[in-house]
Amino acid sequence: MKLPTTSTAKTLGDWAYLGIEKHLKKILKHEADVLEDRDPEALHQMRVGMRRLRSAVTGFAPALDLPESAQEKQIGKIALTLGKLRDLDVLKEALEKRYKPNLPREEQKVLEKALAYLDKRREKVLEQVRETLHHKSYKQFKQSLKAWLESPKYQAMAQMPIHEVLPDLLLPSVSDLLLHQAWLVGTQAEETEIKPLKNLSHEAVEEQIAIHGEVLHDLRKQTKRVRYQMELFTDFYSPTYTAFLEDIKSIQEILGQIQDSFVLAEFLADALDSETTKNLPTLAKQLAETRYEMWQEWQLLQMRYLNSHIRHSFRSELLLPSKDPINEQVAENTKSFNGIVNSPN
Repeated sequence: MKLPTTSTAKTLGDWAYLGIEKHLKKILKHEADVLEDRDPEALHQMRVGMRRLRSAVTGFAPALDLPESAQEKQIGKIALTLGKLRDLDVLKEALEKRYKPNLPREEQKVLEKALAYLDKRREKVLEQVRETLHHKSYKQFKQSLKAWLESPKYQAMAQMPIHEVLPDLLLPSVSDLLLHQAWLVGTQAEETEIKPLKNLSHEAVEEQIAIHGEVLHDLRKQTKRVRYQMELFTDFYSPTYTAFLEDIKSIQEILGQIQDSFVLAEFLADALDSETTKNLPTLAKQLAETRYEMWQEWQLLQMRYLNSHIRHSFRSELLLPSKDPINEQVAENTKSFNGIVNSPN
């Protein structure tokens, strides 16, 4: 059986294979560095590889016949363990590099106690990661997926041409995104139009985020799923598709910063056995300011995706993949080259 490459891939099964191969390779590349705890970036890349692999397995499910040890549920368990350690690294970097340098000396000393607490917690979580990566279930996951890549098994749908099924793959997750209730957070209905509340005070923004924080965080998770899936197929679509993808990334990052500020505050309360505003008033104010700034950015994108024309354009773009992205790119490059050669200037 001839295995697909980027230049020969034509079917749904071919692209499923390439996605799984790419993400597994990334996971295995960083495994040793994670076990040795050499570099936080290696952990980040391995975690991203796991998440993208999970998205690929889920997104290409109609085409795949994977072994039980390499199913989405098992991948999710591994990713969750890596995520716990990565979250602590993100906290530490934010505290040390973003916030600590801007605090008064007294608050820096308080923060050092929290950082010491974080280091102890990280040691425990690192041991959990090592146990996971040494466990037989993880070894079975790797071995079974490597074996599958050597001799892949598919469902019947795998033989469908990729350009014919791309809309069916992408539209369900994008529909879930566009129908998410978080789009209505901090809005009001004006006749038949939904509009975000404007010029909210700092206190009003804090109230909105406190009430709807979980819903906003859930939207962030959905944007991540959509992003990972859309990134697999940028070669099949126009620059308009890429522009929508950039919006998705921005939404994920903005909502991520809002969520991270709450996680950081909760961690500090746990580490110091007190409210952040009591022992770290300057830091608490900085976190609130970050949330307020991110809320302004969120509202811009919120207004954009509450617009019916934008939503229709997004859906319509997904319906129009090119049949042969490689040949079309060659044709486009040739056209551009001829334009330059034939230019009167």
